[in-house]
Amino acid sequence: MKITKVVPLFKSGDKQSFTNYRPVSLLPQFSKILEKVFALRLDKFIDENSILNHEQYGFRTKHSTAMAVMDLVDKISSAIDNKNYFISVFIDLKKAFDVIDHSRLLLKLHRYGIRGVAHQWVNSYLRNRKQFVQINNAKSELKDIYYGVPQGSVLGPKLFILFINDLVNVSNLLGTVLFADDTTLFYSGLNIHEVTQVINSELIKVKKWFDINRLSLNLNKTNYILFNNKRSCDVSLMIDGMEIQRVKETKFLGVMFDESLTWKSHVGYIKGKIAKAIGVLYRVKFLLNLSGLLTLYHSLIEPYLFYCLEIWGATCKTFTQPLIILQKRALRIINNSNYRDHTNQLFIRYKILKFPDLVEWKILQIMYRANTSNLPTNIQKMFHKRVSGYMLKGTDVFEKPRFRTKVRECNISVNGVRLWNAINKEFKESTTLAIFKKMY
Repeated sequence: MKITKVVPLFKSGDKQSFTNYRPVSLLPQFSKILEKVFALRLDKFIDENSILNHEQYGFRTKHSTAMAVMDLVDKISSAIDNKNYFISVFIDLKKAFDVIDHSRLLLKLHRYGIRGVAHQWVNSYLRNRKQFVQINNAKSELKDIYYGVPQGSVLGPKLFILFINDLVNVSNLLGTVLFADDTTLFYSGLNIHEVTQVINSELIKVKKWFDINRLSLNLNKTNYILFNNKRSCDVSLMIDGMEIQRVKETKFLGVMFDESLTWKSHVGYIKGKIAKAIGVLYRVKFLLNLSGLLTLYHSLIEPYLFYCLEIWGATCKTFTQPLIILQKRALRIINNSNYRDHTNQLFIRYKILKFPDLVEWKILQIMYRANTSNLPTNIQKMFHKRVSGYMLKGTDVFEKPRFRTKVRECNISVNGVRLWNAINKEFKESTTLAIFKKMY
């Protein structure tokens, strides 16, 4: 059960460089069953004792990449609305899962209260493991594993987030959003020089923490964005004597952030992906029946439209209009209609929501969870129920936050509250999220 077959999956870049491949571990099924049993008990222990920081969104129930992005976007839009400078440093780690020091991990687990038999079990799980690499029919010889947690295992990601959990406590000034090894550190203030000075001094502590825990920073891929850059100003951030690259846009957890938080870059990225998928639809429209074409739509186009839609979907209609046009074009291809035909009946016939309706539907699902207090702690704090000492109507609504800028108005903490307060009370009283989604 301790022998792992490693299959390299290509990520991007030069195919001849092995650093551009992700090593995925294929483990015996019985081993995964034991891991699952242990992981269930570990999750219960972690939740009961509140071990993980609220800033960690990776591999946890009721948490997701969308929640991590939502937390960061809310902080950025709030800073912009308050005329603050906001700098976010997007950290990239080299092979983070593969360089975890076993002895240090076991020490951290002991400090978190995972002791006795459970600690011995994890020690046994990590020690004396072996692996071989297989590419096509070629296999390498068996080698011992001294570092890392297996990628592709059930328990590996949970052990990793416990290992990196105390990164949040390194700095009392910098804010943090984590999704496993995807890390962003941020700070905001009215004075750009003060913001720069604080981040530079705190990054020294962060770098020291990485060195102590034997995690390597990839400085070539680590970058930062200065949000709310109304006036031109020179900013220089350093890590270990090397200057970090400043960018106008970057991808974090699959979402393209731009320095003005307009989502224009992300919509352009989505537009390119959907256009390619429509090209596939067009080429196979005479080869597949209606059911097959709809399956292609749901698998090739919808995932791009759905991903984090509640965060970026409410942006300026000028930016999202191309996506509306592409969605209609896809439905005309599926129905073999003329390019000028109306699509209203097609949306109804194929039970597909239009893009603007999709945006509202996704936002209101978050609001339903907020109404039932079923969101991660940091996200739940964004919404406040209206409290009154009098028996007033509409006590199931949220307080309307004040805003000054369009960026803040489009944020879910403002736009979501507006949508929720306007819907019928019977929707709000749905007993489950599934019922609410169907009713709406």
